[in-house]
Amino acid sequence: MKIGGTHYRSVWPVGEDAFGIIDQTKLPHEFVTLTLRDAEAAANAIVTMQTRGAPLIGAVGAYGLALAVRDDPSDDYIQKIVEMLAETRPTAINLKWALWRMRGVLLNQPHDKRAALAWKEAALIADEDVAMSQAIGRNGLAIIRDIAEKKNGQTVNILTHCNAGWLATVDYGTALAPIYLAHDQGIALHVWVDETRPRNQGASLTAFELGSHGVAHTILADNAGGHYMQAGQVDMVIVGTDRVTANGDVANKIGTYLKALAAKDNNVPFYVALPSSTIDWTLESGADIPIEQRSPDEVLRMSGRLPDGSVTVVEIAAPGSGAANPGFDVTPARLVTGFITERGTCAATPEGLRSLFPETQD
Repeated sequence: MKIGGTHYRSVWPVGEDAFGIIDQTKLPHEFVTLTLRDAEAAANAIVTMQTRGAPLIGAVGAYGLALAVRDDPSDDYIQKIVEMLAETRPTAINLKWALWRMRGVLLNQPHDKRAALAWKEAALIADEDVAMSQAIGRNGLAIIRDIAEKKNGQTVNILTHCNAGWLATVDYGTALAPIYLAHDQGIALHVWVDETRPRNQGASLTAFELGSHGVAHTILADNAGGHYMQAGQVDMVIVGTDRVTANGDVANKIGTYLKALAAKDNNVPFYVALPSSTIDWTLESGADIPIEQRSPDEVLRMSGRLPDGSVTVVEIAAPGSGAANPGFDVTPARLVTGFITERGTCAATPEGLRSLFPETQD
């Protein structure tokens, strides 16, 4: 994807001793990149959400571990860094998946070869993520094209929640990848963008992406989606996910469950787009997914641009009030029309998932 005509990935190597990211906390008001030079900086970037999105933080974690191996390639130190990075975001399984993969590649190798192997494997994880996103885009495109044909070329209205575009992956995205491909092929589209309180990833990041790509879109208050579904102005909902369990339950940004309920009540198809690295085969259901509890300040305060162009943080709640801030909720599989993965589409059931990933069967 491009910003101002220049192609960017969301993470990239800087020489062989650092890597770069986009500081997503500055968007959409400023475009700032950061250079990270050690695992601690990578961990901080993930915790503060300077870098975010389940697939992307997997790649960032891999690069962070690769830098740590340069300092100390011992088994004990690798395990220490794996555990440290894994704790930064407990809900998204992609981070642990990438770290465990890196650890598996490194531990049986000679110490003097581990640094080079780690850097190579981190780059491979990033490249594979791009390929999976492209494939998700192609598979989701078929669904959008079918809706467009049934509407005889009228505009296809799609609602999405949070940000599951190229800023949440290494490139292309998950839920937004089919939208970009459909737009590029000339299909008439309009995207309803949930603001996605409290961090506003929809209003700030998804809208930034869609605007940069020329996709028609409108930002909605989070509570407005059901209204537009009732009015027949939503043809499909498509979201990303941070973890899918073996039975098809979906953990995604808080508020996703409510959109799935509204979609079910109004017979609107509700799709979840994900790479295989987001499937947690070790958990039987969504009840087992750890839900990250984030700072109350995200609810009580908001950043924005002032008339003079400066950006500041303001308090928006009654002084002295507390706030609860779960980062995610779980959408039961029964509310999901289907999954869009790099291997194709399937029903949100254990059988559907295993039809695409038969190697996971016992």
